[in-house]
Amino acid sequence: MKKGKVLGIGGVFFKTKDTNATKNWYKKHLGFNTDDWGCTFWWKDNEGKKASTQWSPFSKDTDYFKPSEKDFMFNYRVENLKELLEELKAEGVTVIDKVEEYSYGKFGWIIDLDGNKIELWEPNDDAFL
Repeated sequence: MKKGKVLGIGGVFFKTKDTNATKNWYKKHLGFNTDDWGCTFWWKDNEGKKASTQWSPFSKDTDYFKPSEKDFMFNYRVENLKELLEELKAEGVTVIDKVEEYSYGKFGWIIDLDGNKIELWEPNDDAFL
């Protein structure tokens, strides 16, 4: 049994020619409450705790998705990030050997079998309250 697991979608990130125009289009036509980072959707998890999913357009020339050459990146909410990364590495998954920690959570990255960079986020949703 895995020590860490995916809890849900943490974010959808994609490249666009004009991030401001894209955010404004989604705000005008779909009612997204956009800010500098995109839009944060708030919801409650299965235990009734407040949680979030981030929607963010990135500049077409961003390096944030590298080494993937794709125009998108998924972010999955996980528990026990460090343990999960260790397990994935032991299973032969390509793990980018760094973990970044911020007040709002820990981040790690893997590469899936299609070459997509996947961001794994152990959130601290309380940091946003």
